[in-house]
Amino acid sequence: MNFDLIVLGSGPGGYVAAIRAAQLGLKTAIVERESLGGICLNWGCIPTKALLKSANVFEYLNHAEDYGLIAEKVDKDFGAVVKRSRGVANGMSKGIEFLMKKNKIEVIMGEGTLKPGKKISVKAADGKTTEYSANNIIIATGARSRELPALKQDGKKIIGYRQAMNLSSQPKKMVVVGSGAIGVEFAYFYKAMGTEVTVIEFLPNVVPVEDEEVSKQLERSFKKMGIKIMTSSEVTKVDTSGAGCKVTVKTKKGEEIIECDVVLSAVGVAANIENIGLEAVGIKTEKGKIAVDEFYNTNVPGYLAIGDCVPGQALAHVASAEGIIAVEKIAGHHPQALDYNNIPGCTYCSPEIASVGYTEKAAKEAGFDIKVGKFPFSASGKASAAGAKDGFVKVIFDAKYGEFLGAHLIGANVTEMIAEVVVARKLETTGMEIVKSVHPHPTMSEAIMEAAAAAYDEVIHL
Repeated sequence: MNFDLIVLGSGPGGYVAAIRAAQLGLKTAIVERESLGGICLNWGCIPTKALLKSANVFEYLNHAEDYGLIAEKVDKDFGAVVKRSRGVANGMSKGIEFLMKKNKIEVIMGEGTLKPGKKISVKAADGKTTEYSANNIIIATGARSRELPALKQDGKKIIGYRQAMNLSSQPKKMVVVGSGAIGVEFAYFYKAMGTEVTVIEFLPNVVPVEDEEVSKQLERSFKKMGIKIMTSSEVTKVDTSGAGCKVTVKTKKGEEIIECDVVLSAVGVAANIENIGLEAVGIKTEKGKIAVDEFYNTNVPGYLAIGDCVPGQALAHVASAEGIIAVEKIAGHHPQALDYNNIPGCTYCSPEIASVGYTEKAAKEAGFDIKVGKFPFSASGKASAAGAKDGFVKVIFDAKYGEFLGAHLIGANVTEMIAEVVVARKLETTGMEIVKSVHPHPTMSEAIMEAAAAAYDEVIHL
């Protein structure tokens, strides 16, 4: 039962690390307690996008007349929408099973516990425990919905993201606490499906990690859609003793009570580092995460950690990149350390949000003299033709050298556009090189070129 590498957890960090290890000739095993693909494929990224697509289509149908079309008696089957989402997730998980077989990776189902001496004991569903050893062990145990003292999840009236994508019936009224990616995606989905939604955010702006102008635009778009937004507000308690929930909210103007059927707690995630044997092995943690170096080694030789259980952005694509870097280093290659300032963040509500690099505020705080360019989708021919004029592209360059410091996009399909900026920044492309790169017309993506031109006072279509 000895391997070159054992990976604990099969999310987008774990399974990608295992496949890369197998490609490099390492005898590899992966330990999973629930379903291959982890939270992302089964209860996160993939099924939520399926739900959001159903919401998009439903919105299109309800606004058919905007496109000169007639759609009568448009309705939805909430149960069927959820069923489709689960089907998409199950299909993706089966795809991971195929990849494990293709790459000859041994899949060990059960609850894994780290042991000293580069070993893992795995307790199977039947209670049987088997011990395995490896030259290296990668911890990729991910994260779960974080709980606040005033928002203890019961899975029925106060729920996390997992229950939010699998409700048996659609609530009439929902309060979403937290306006990060998870919060605003579900707020959009439920509102589009017909639920009355209130979003409560402790900080002054929704999607608080984004550029302030993006936050303000999303708030405008959400309010236009009919979502109630409460910023600089805090949920102090939730009374679930009645048929529904009574949510007590502390605001600048005083206390307010909101009644709803369900409260969705979307206040971030907490790393899954409890009860996996870290203490027995002597692996250090800091602020609820496993401490690692730039190549994901822990303080104990032979034990590495990647993904949501280590510091850094809790994103699937980050976990995958970390897994590949960790494995290539184990195999004796010379990978570059990951540049965490060139990681794209994407939020799939409507309008979508995508960003990378410095915000305008952060660039100024870092001491850069900057050029900022902005191009609204209201001036885009493709956006007008598509009926998707909400939003803009904002780009930030260093005034002295033209370095591409950051980009912040809000609008239709912008999550597909941000990769251009990521690659441009990786290649150290300057602002004027973007301006002089011919973009296809009419497309949404030419707004990046137009925004860059605006930064240099060369914009044509404004």
